[in-house]
Amino acid sequence: MALTKKTMVLFPPALHRRLKKIAKERHTSLGELVRSACEREYCGPTREERIAAARALASMNLPVSDWETMERESMPDPEWLAPGS
Repeated sequence: MALTKKTMVLFPPALHRRLKKIAKERHTSLGELVRSACEREYCGPTREERIAAARALASMNLPVSDWETMERESMPDPEWLAPGS
């Protein structure tokens, strides 16, 4: 990725120290740390992409039971949780 745009961001000293420490621990630069945080926070899937993914999941023909059976099968057996109670 070509880095061609520059933005100045001012941090309070304590936050700057903390971010520098995190960057060092991750063996990366402070700039890369901030870029990756921005990507995760602001550049995820769009609303339209999330809706399309939900529709794709809903349209799958998956072998599922009725709600009560699925709920019963997903709950652990009380005997398994507390043997001998």
